[in-house]
Amino acid sequence: MAPDVRHWLQPRPEGLYLPTIDVWIDPARPVQRAIVTHGHSDHARGGHGAVWATPPTLAIMAERYGAQAGALPLAHGEAIELGGVRISLHPAGHVLGSAQVRLEKEGAVVVVSGDYKRAPDPTCLPFEPVPCDIFITEATFALPVFRHPPAQAEVARALAALKANPDRCLLIGAYALGKAQRVVALLRAAGHVAPIYLHGAMQRLMALYQAHGIDLGDLRPAAGVPAGELKGHVVMAPPSALADRWSRRLPDPITAMASGWMRVRARARQRGVELPLVISDHADWDELTATVRELNPKELWVTHGRDDALVHWCALHQIRARALHLVGREDEDD
Repeated sequence: MAPDVRHWLQPRPEGLYLPTIDVWIDPARPVQRAIVTHGHSDHARGGHGAVWATPPTLAIMAERYGAQAGALPLAHGEAIELGGVRISLHPAGHVLGSAQVRLEKEGAVVVVSGDYKRAPDPTCLPFEPVPCDIFITEATFALPVFRHPPAQAEVARALAALKANPDRCLLIGAYALGKAQRVVALLRAAGHVAPIYLHGAMQRLMALYQAHGIDLGDLRPAAGVPAGELKGHVVMAPPSALADRWSRRLPDPITAMASGWMRVRARARQRGVELPLVISDHADWDELTATVRELNPKELWVTHGRDDALVHWCALHQIRARALHLVGREDEDD
């Protein structure tokens, strides 16, 4: 049986709360003291007082919300103690700087995963399995239909389409933090060394990744480049720009989108995507269930997503589980 942690860790709709030290984890609103797992806007918000996070996550928050006056950097593997609670951050494999939060008090260990994946990603540290009594997980893709193919194979399909259509450009829609940088790194790993052109909304976070030592190769602004010069090249843009008038100046683009949701063909059709690329920064069904098996916690808590299916799977495997139904967690464009 899992230890009773209710007196020092309380799930609330707006986040996980540690009342004995007045600290929130990924709160949905500004608070006096917060631990932030990663820089996506459904987990990281501006306006906190003190905020503990990894240095890259704090840099991402500063880029998005301005300098955080109460920023308290906590490196992966570094531990602090607040009011008898030992706190440390561990790699989550989601995006640059992403972290799981390990909490220990009175012999009980709880790990809060934040968002995570188990697939390799050259732009961030891989997920670190951390033994615990209670594992608090996401469930964005917690349905058996979601089994992500190897990302390298999806990128190979994209490059094959570009090679077969040299008079067109390859326009890839990808979330600006994490997904876009991973796709660029995968393109480079596949041997694509040509310049990659960027929508203006992509440039600052690409530069931030490069400043943190992530090699993304030759990146150039797409603005002002004649359409003819973009033929045969890759152009990266946020998903919202795929059907925007911005894309109409491109040379007959092959419209692609990199997202775990591209497994659902109806979503691809709704967005007018010609080339769906199933590339996700979240764990799929097999990764989620394999992680639970590996950690073998006494109890599983599910923050958001397709929690019914994962809780049911746990029941079939004699694992205690509960859904927390946290608010403010968005699917984004994964």
